[in-house]
Amino acid sequence: MSTTASASGISAPGVPGSDEVAHIGKSVSIRGEISGSEDFYVDGNVEGSIHLNGHSLTIGPNGKVHANIVARNVTVGGSIKGNIHVTERTEMRKTAVVTGDVQTRRIAIEEGAYFKGRLEILASAGNAAVAASGNAFPSAPRAPEQGT
Repeated sequence: MSTTASASGISAPGVPGSDEVAHIGKSVSIRGEISGSEDFYVDGNVEGSIHLNGHSLTIGPNGKVHANIVARNVTVGGSIKGNIHVTERTEMRKTAVVTGDVQTRRIAIEEGAYFKGRLEILASAGNAAVAASGNAFPSAPRAPEQGT
């Protein structure tokens, strides 16, 4: 896979979600806190924390991440050990190994992926109003009463 440097990041062909992403190659290891305002692709080793509020994180098939993660979207093809808080969508591909708690609005787990931890589906704005009312099925028809 070839990459080209640009003023705003690295263009990584085949990486979903954006034409411009920051990229950590498979021979790179990082310890510490990573934060940014662009999408991020990890195919190397990261230990610490990753904060990409409003942006996407992709863990490639060679990626090994030991960190707590906060992002808009997370796609996992490698391994993550740590808690994941996603404001939109989490995807675990068939090669994913995830150990830790996941909070997300939407999730897709391919057959073959490994996941060990708690899963919490976060309410969207419309679902939050339904949850607050205590009526999970507001448009469900009522059953006729017996004996009248």
